[in-house]
Amino acid sequence: MTGTWERTDVGRVATALDADLIALRRELHQWPELAGTESRTAAAVARRLSDAGLSVTTGLGGHGVLALLEGVAPGRTVAYRADMDAIAADEPRGAEFASRVPGAAHLCGHDLHTAIGVGIAQVLARLRHTFAGRVAFVFQPAEETLEGARAMLDDGVLDRVAPEEIYALHCGPLPVGTFAVMPGVGQPGLDTGQVHLSGPDAAGTAESLRQAIVNLATVRDPRSPEEFPALLDDLRNPDGRLARFVYAHAELEPGADGVDGVDGVDGTVTVRLFLRTWPDSRYPSLREEVRCLAAAVGGRVEFPRPPFPAMVCSPELSHAAADRLREVPGVAAVEVFGSPYPFAGEDFGLFLQRVPGAMFYLGVSDPERGINGVPHRPDFAADERAIGLGVRAMADFLVSRLA
Repeated sequence: MTGTWERTDVGRVATALDADLIALRRELHQWPELAGTESRTAAAVARRLSDAGLSVTTGLGGHGVLALLEGVAPGRTVAYRADMDAIAADEPRGAEFASRVPGAAHLCGHDLHTAIGVGIAQVLARLRHTFAGRVAFVFQPAEETLEGARAMLDDGVLDRVAPEEIYALHCGPLPVGTFAVMPGVGQPGLDTGQVHLSGPDAAGTAESLRQAIVNLATVRDPRSPEEFPALLDDLRNPDGRLARFVYAHAELEPGADGVDGVDGVDGTVTVRLFLRTWPDSRYPSLREEVRCLAAAVGGRVEFPRPPFPAMVCSPELSHAAADRLREVPGVAAVEVFGSPYPFAGEDFGLFLQRVPGAMFYLGVSDPERGINGVPHRPDFAADERAIGLGVRAMADFLVSRLA
């Protein structure tokens, strides 16, 4: 027989872990590891989960960790995924508990994702006598390079546990206390390619082509904090300008001499391009537009691989999550986004192609304290109160999905 699941128990157990989870987050923040090198982070995760009594497997898809928590009786299996890697960047000097690793920084919030995942597992481990079924925790490497999810799937991470549903959180520029769900939408995929040009005017032509590719975009990055409220309004609107969009970035690839994209050996200039669009069905026509632009200036185009697919969240499970999250103490609001966030992708989408589930945004901003919560910005910062709230809310939600 199972005990009784009580939110007061979750709050009590989670509160006791708050300080340790904040310390874990700060440790991970100071010692970030780039995609494919997450050995220290994975070891810290595995040690804590093993100490909590979970069954732990390491080395999946590189440095991936799988941890299984069994309830008091057999039942359904649900999974929770957290990503662990940092981005290739330097953190601004003077930041509190700043990165000590040159060229690596947790400016996307994966340190919070990891700490929250560990916290959820620790809370549920202490309350396992209150629920039936099991929870699988997937700690994924190499999300920033869109390689880790596929590598873990190729290593059979889902085959080992066969979850019926899978979920994840991502930091977002919403106030602490706010969540957002994305029923039927999520984040776009990514297409990459190169255009090679040669000749005496290659450098100037390449710059003109680069700008022409950028001009394919129908949306652009917000350039100031004042622009984010308008972006959030667009995300809430299922029929607005983000219902269909193109985001385009292009840059000159450093050549053999490292100058302005010009290869000092043969004078070739290469333009690297990065395209995001919604929906995925627009990639073929977008590629054709690039080919036409390149052909007009004598460029040779290469698209080395198919576009990486978009992440699309289950409508049904997203709405179910919104209903449950609204009941959690400390949750001030749960928003519903009707359009995808256009400026980033997520390889969690590969998990969602195999198992029904969803990702939710966790608000980590506090504008009054200058904490913006915008991932991938040099000044990214997060309010650490969101860690405890993420643990409480997701522990409660995951158990509700076992019922």
